Amino acid sequence: MIDVGFEDEVRNIVSYFKHQRQTVLFSATMPKKIQDFARSALVKPIIVNVSRAGAANMDIIQEVEFVKPEMRIVYLLECLQKTPPPVVIFAENKNDVDDVLEYLLLKGVEAVAIHGGKDQEEREYAMRSYRSGKKDVLIATDIASKGLDFPEIKHVINFDLPKEIENYTHRIGRTGRAGKTGVATTFINRNSSEQVLLDLKHILIEAKQRVPPVLLTIDDPTDKYRLPDGTLDTSFGCAYCGGLGHRILDCPKLAQEQRAQQAAQRREDGAGNDY
Repeated sequence: MIDVGFEDEVRNIVSYFKHQRQTVLFSATMPKKIQDFARSALVKPIIVNVSRAGAANMDIIQEVEFVKPEMRIVYLLECLQKTPPPVVIFAENKNDVDDVLEYLLLKGVEAVAIHGGKDQEEREYAMRSYRSGKKDVLIATDIASKGLDFPEIKHVINFDLPKEIENYTHRIGRTGRAGKTGVATTFINRNSSEQVLLDLKHILIEAKQRVPPVLLTIDDPTDKYRLPDGTLDTSFGCAYCGGLGHRILDCPKLAQEQRAQQAAQRREDGAGNDY
């Protein structure tokens, strides 16, 4: 909730606890925004790291496939055969979610979808029918990658690569839970961000997963930071989002947030000129 813009609301809720409180904060990733919130909102926190913040779950088999954009929706049917249901399909935008849902329904797949454009009743129906097992496939934007817990998910399919690598970690983290093995399949193509692809490559290496040849052809500025055993010195990674394939000066998440802040400032300045 903090990462998607509800920090003020969360702080307001915390402000109502006037007496002693005990707060537990869990996060698969720990970008700077969450670190800053934790320092200011938690009381004398003890930090427990199970592994590097932002690292992928070792119980997940990660498969990355190069699929042309126009072929992704057709290839989904073949991809769904890898495991039994339930399956989650993630897409970056609402239109893709709707297109995938329509295609799968036409092919006879029991599927539902959730995204920010659907009303509360539609979202509740989708989650209820998926959780109960009446529907085999859930298609969603990143709204479902954080905070929503569906048990026994066998397979996560990334219809596209998210704009930030931490969202990739959250997406695939819907499977492989409680010590069980899961599968995550990610479609990449010529439109995928090179910086995020580099971050993805290092997540695969760190988790001892197969790295597809297409990722090995990208010029990698991290090569000079490798240790004698060939692994990457993780102190190289971005200090803002935790990605291992870039430094903070090249961070896409930081750049996006700076653009949003600048746009908000311009709107505020424009409103002030009306008086």
